[in-house]
Amino acid sequence: MQFGIIGSGSWATALAKILADNGNTINWWVRNPDTITFIEKRRHNPHYLNSVYFNRDQLQLAGDIAAVVERSDGLVIAVPSAYVEDALQQLPAGALKGKKIISAIKGILPSENQLLDDYLARHFEVEPRDYFAVLGPCHAEEVAAEKLSYLTFSGADSGTATNIASYFRTEYLTPLVNTDVKGVQFAAVLKNIYALGAGIAHGLEYGDNFLSVYIANSANEMVGFLRKANNGNAAAPNYAASVYLGDLLVTCYSLYSRNRTFGNMIGKGYSVKAAQLELNMVAEGYNASKCIHRTNEEIGASMPIAATIYQILWEHLPARDGFKKIETYLE
Repeated sequence: MQFGIIGSGSWATALAKILADNGNTINWWVRNPDTITFIEKRRHNPHYLNSVYFNRDQLQLAGDIAAVVERSDGLVIAVPSAYVEDALQQLPAGALKGKKIISAIKGILPSENQLLDDYLARHFEVEPRDYFAVLGPCHAEEVAAEKLSYLTFSGADSGTATNIASYFRTEYLTPLVNTDVKGVQFAAVLKNIYALGAGIAHGLEYGDNFLSVYIANSANEMVGFLRKANNGNAAAPNYAASVYLGDLLVTCYSLYSRNRTFGNMIGKGYSVKAAQLELNMVAEGYNASKCIHRTNEEIGASMPIAATIYQILWEHLPARDGFKKIETYLE
């Protein structure tokens, strides 16, 4: 299978490394022509994971997304959710038909409040059998350092998901497979919201005991949402698995977590705008909190923690007042 990668941030670069280390050649869409020139000359991304060096013969870099799509059988989409529509709008409606789409996005597309598979089905006629999500408690920085990591490949057809996952297996990356495509995507969105809240709690100087209770309750709230969103369409998966609980834990605790870092700034008194400028990277939990708030108006799950984080970020509820409310929800 010939792979294309859409995006050039830290996670896109990590996935490119994984594929390249497994001997694959890659068609890689990079928006900035200066970045293309730099990678071609210096063999590493100047902005993200610059310790990762590539074999130039394995890369076909291009600023034309249509050319990358045309040359690829499988497309890894790894741009922040807020920018996906802008990236894909350059493509004609039939460009993705028959391609295997591997989503590495941990967010909801904000303009239409949709998961990527729903957006692609509506605008590009991508069939559910051709859509896969790659998610889990894996950091780009740890991939760069080749620390043993696990990723879950989710697809309606487990056989095809297993085949795609095999292209990503390396000595430091172990792929897992499940079939809960909607659930893993929603879990990836929710864990960013709760991790942002964990950062706020840290910034407000709550201790380890509170944080552990907060995360346990967040996990329970997430499972309640996932069960309602599933609506009995399939057998419930193991929500204690790495792609659900594991990803929540690592995003809440890890110093690599940009959502935790963003939340920590909010807890220390930064405004949302100031935290965005200081971080200079996308914290998916910010937009996700609004998207899940809108989504849950239809699903109707009990989500007092996520709702309070939404109020802090979007309705100017003071962080300390919000967490005083959250204290009353915890068990």
